[in-house]
Amino acid sequence: MQILIINGPNLNLLGKRETNIYGNQPFEEYLTELKGKFKNYELHYFQSNVEGEIIDKLHECGFTYAGIILNAGAYTHTSIAIADAVAAIKTPVVEVHISNIFAREDYRHVSYLGKNCIGSISGFGMKSYDLALDYFTK
Repeated sequence: MQILIINGPNLNLLGKRETNIYGNQPFEEYLTELKGKFKNYELHYFQSNVEGEIIDKLHECGFTYAGIILNAGAYTHTSIAIADAVAAIKTPVVEVHISNIFAREDYRHVSYLGKNCIGSISGFGMKSYDLALDYFTK
């Protein structure tokens, strides 16, 4: 079973940026832990700061993969184009956020993606990805 994790803008800086919100661990290091924990699944990872590249990856994998975990970062609150891409594909998508977006600035309380996803997980740190993977693997 192939599952794709997509991280959006600035998430390439995990472990360096705003560690009080996002923690000290780089995502690539955490991905190694996830792959060890979910050994029976093919986990693929893609990160981009570019909206169009995220859309292209959704189009590329959105008809063949078993699941997609999408942390669109700030695009969550701004990108109708990514929301439309999620709606257009067949693969189920779980929206994930490391921080609790509802405990942050008001503009972060709005998700354009959420209505097109099968579920949303936020506020559990990196564990949010584990929770999404649990959904796909149970």
